[in-house]
Parts: sequence; structure tokens; C-alpha cells
Amino acid sequence: MKLRKEHFETLGGLPISPVPSGTDVVTNSELPGLPPFTRGVHETMYRSRYWTMRQYAGFSSAEHTNERFHTLLARGQSGLSVAFDLPTQLGMDSEDPLSFGEVGRVGVAIDSILDMRALFDKIQLDTVSTSMTINSSAIILLALYVAVCEEQGGDSRKIRGTVQNDILKEYIARGTHVFPPEQSMRLITDLMNHCADHHPQWNTISISGYHIREAGATAVEEVAFTLSNALAYVDAAIESGMDVDDFAPRLSFFFGCHNDFFEEVAKFRAARKLWYTLMTERYKPQNQKSTMLRFHTQTAGVTLTAQQPLNNVTRVSYQALSAVLGGTQSLHTNSYDEAIGLPTDQSATIALRTQQILAEETGVADVVDPLAGSYHVEKLTEMIYSQAHELIQEIDSMGGALIALKNGYQQRRIHDSAWKQMQDIERLERKVVGVNHALMDEEIDIEGQEIDSTIADMQQEKMHTLRNMRDEKLVQNALNSITEAAASNDNLFPLILHAVRVYCTVGEIMNAMKVVFGTWSAPSGF
Repeated sequence: MKLRKEHFETLGGLPISPVPSGTDVVTNSELPGLPPFTRGVHETMYRSRYWTMRQYAGFSSAEHTNERFHTLLARGQSGLSVAFDLPTQLGMDSEDPLSFGEVGRVGVAIDSILDMRALFDKIQLDTVSTSMTINSSAIILLALYVAVCEEQGGDSRKIRGTVQNDILKEYIARGTHVFPPEQSMRLITDLMNHCADHHPQWNTISISGYHIREAGATAVEEVAFTLSNALAYVDAAIESGMDVDDFAPRLSFFFGCHNDFFEEVAKFRAARKLWYTLMTERYKPQNQKSTMLRFHTQTAGVTLTAQQPLNNVTRVSYQALSAVLGGTQSLHTNSYDEAIGLPTDQSATIALRTQQILAEETGVADVVDPLAGSYHVEKLTEMIYSQAHELIQEIDSMGGALIALKNGYQQRRIHDSAWKQMQDIERLERKVVGVNHALMDEEIDIEGQEIDSTIADMQQEKMHTLRNMRDEKLVQNALNSITEAAASNDNLFPLILHAVRVYCTVGEIMNAMKVVFGTWSAPSGF
């Protein structure tokens, strides 16, 4: 019988057996909650507690985003996730000339403690879990979060959540880096050291494969590059004087979930097993939690189409299902209109309802690792595990993730994979409904979230208010202390925390560190 295509393989190029059987896999007797955690990090998984339903939100001003937070919490969201605008991600104030046209566009603008107070108005920070997607300026944003928590009368030792704080993937796949890699790693270990002593429930880093995947990496490359970066962070923390068990239990991960349903389920299972192997072989931790890969998942923004945008509801639903079947601890479902603009209140609610229907109506949360024993899924798990392990060893042979990225290795691999995917679509070897398949004449009448065009003016007015409130001598002393500490081995977090309390801005603190650290441009030629 004539087949639909000559070769059957996963989205990432892994071969697919026509009829999977027991000869494809090695039978194992692994159990959930036990090493190597292929089947999940908890024995009962969602039978005890659902994954955290965490919708990514942030746009315009802190006041507008605060309104969205309250709406999502009222509709059943169980955790907050903050998107920051591009100037904040780069540690620039809204009044910086380079911020022109970007203030409040792709996230919320945070210039100072005034904005952070407004962002979390009437939200008690020691009782809610918050994820902040911030990297270059992560140490400053966490200091602002701690300061506001304490202003509220809260106990900052009880704050729960995550700063992404994963700078290596910025050099590899995204680009919002500021300082050279070594100085960025110093900021990360300063944050990790401080949190170990003062904020023990806070996840100090979320090592991200999501952006690597969005840039075009395959599933294998996403796992390999993410875990290779994680090893670099572990090494840096140990070199700074920490014991692996002081920080590794608070490491968390962040993966994307793409369209190839079974490959994605297998990817999550393989990543857990591989992290356990790497941690036990290299560091021999005494705390079993140091070997557990806990992760947040976001459905794949790169798969969303502006054409026939309501189809994105279906794409997101299947991606969310594979994330849950893969054992995620936390999940963000994208809104159907994100290829057009920032999500509206209605589309964000539909995205949240997608998770709630999955949890309450489908029955998938009632069984732990229900695809275990599937010949197809187990084989894919083995292939992703072994191929990702080989790729990590190749990066190790170059001197590790930091040296490899400075030479552009990971970047070139991702570019090659992205180019192949684009060629496959253009040659119709990969079909995307509404883009190169099942086309129809249509007028798109969906409008994304409108951003207040006066937001930049509003932020500048806040900056004027801030300067009238503060003692400039205290501000200058605080900034000078940061510059001096940047040239030493002193932990910068306490100094930055003091600086935000006396009304220093994000941009001023970043500039105080730039005096010593300088900046960094990516290598060319890849």
C-alpha cells in the first residue's frame, strides 16, 4: 500500500517505527517519585495537587498589569507570571533615549520601587507564588520584590516563586544580555548565595530551554543545551563556595512544548532522567532533591499563526495535554491572538480555561505517567536521552557551555535547525494549517491588546516624582557602593537591596555595575 510519505520521523528528526513493539525498548520497573525520575518527581503527581496554572502577563504600566493580575487570580489562576518590557529586561529606565518606542510594549515597565509597589498593589507577596521572566537585571528586580514584600509587612523568608535569571540562553538564543558572560555569572551566584541564606523558598534560577526551542532548536538540542547551561551554573555556584545541596534543590527549569505530541512527552521524561544522571555522576549530592528536575512549561509561541488564529486554541490545547502527560509542575498556555498582538482579557481567560478543562474534565490528571509502557513513547524517551547526553559531552569537550557559546557553537546549531524547519515548510514537507495547507480567503478581524500610547510619558512623570521624593546624597552613596563592590568579591545583592529602598532606579543600578563590568557583543560569523 502506498504510504503518505517516504520517511516518517518526529518534528526533531527522530525515526519513527511503523509498528512499535516490545523489541524497541528495554523494559524497566521505574516508579514515579523515585530515581531516576523518568516517570515524575512526585509519587502521586496530580492526584495530590494539580500543576500550577500560571498565566504570563505584563503590559503597559504597573497599574494596568496589576488589574490583569487581579482578574486572573479571581478566575482561578494559582500563580503570577510577570512579563517585563524590553527596556526593563535590558536594565534601562523608561526615559533612556534607547527605550524610545519600547516602553510598556511587550511587558510591564518597571523603573523603580514605585512601579513595583503598583504592580503588586493589594497582592500579599509572602502568600503568592510569582515567576518573573527577567535575566540581565534579575538581581535588581528580585531586590525590588523583596523590598516591596517587606514594605507590606510580609516575611521575605516566605516568598515563593522564580526569577528566570538564566543569562546563558540569552547569549545563545535571545539576546537581552548586557554584561560579559563571566560578570553575568557572578551576578547569578551572588543572587543564589543570598537567597540560600535569606529566601530559602525562592527558586533562584529557571534554566530555560523555551527560548532555545523558540529560536529553532530541535527537542534533543533543547534538552542538551538547557542541561549543559545548568551544569555551568552548578559549577559556578560551587566555585563561589556553595555546597551543591545548598542550592540545587531550588534550581528549576523551563521548557517549551511544541506540536509533536509524543516527542514532547518523551522529551520531558528524558530530561528528568538525564538530569538525575548528570547530577549524581558529577556532583554526588546527599539531598535527593538536588537531582530532581522540576520544570515549568509554556506552550510554543512560535507555532501560533496570524492566519486562521482561532486554530491556535486547538494547537495550545494539544501542547498543554502533552505537557501534563509529560509531568510538568507548572504550565502557561498561550492565548490564541498572540501572533497578532498582546493577549486581550478574553483570550487570556480562554487560555486559562484550557488548563482548567484539562484538569477537571478530561481525567488525565487522575493517572500518574499514563503513557509509561507505550513502546513508542519509551523508545523516543531513550533516543532523546542518549542523543542529548552525547551532545552535552560534545559541549564538555569544548570546555563547557560558556566557552562553547562564546565561540558561537550552540548558536550555529540552532540556526541550522531553524533553517531546515523553514525549508521543510516552504517545500510543503511540513504542513502548517492556514499557512501552507488548508488555506482559505479570510479577513482577520481580531485585534490584540491595545497599549496606551501615553505610557512613556506616564513613566517619565513617575521618574520626576521619584527624584522629588529621594535624598540624592543617599542615592549617590548607594550607587558608589555598588560600583566599589562590583570590583571586589563582595555579594552585590544586599547593596542593590539598599539601593532600591532609597529610590535608585533600575537603570542607575545597572550603570553603576557597567562602570566595572562593561558590556558584551555577540561573536559574529554564525
